[in-house]
Amino acid sequence: MRLASGQEALVTRALAGDGRVGFGFSLQLDATESRHMAMHAARLRAERPRITPVLGHPWETAYVSRSEIPWSFEEGFSRLRWLP
Repeated sequence: MRLASGQEALVTRALAGDGRVGFGFSLQLDATESRHMAMHAARLRAERPRITPVLGHPWETAYVSRSEIPWSFEEGFSRLRWLP
């Protein structure tokens, strides 16, 4: 997705069989990083991925500090449509 800054982010959703949902992102457009982050958020992967912040974006800052990721910071996130 395109961020408000003009940069791009890869955003991933992981959906567990019992309905749990997790989201992940990569500002380096790394699919594995984003997927592993989403899987960890959905409790499908025990290991929490490490990321290297590249833009100082609020999503990166929150993730690195183990805070809740402010997905709504990017208006485009709320407009994403996911397949069932």
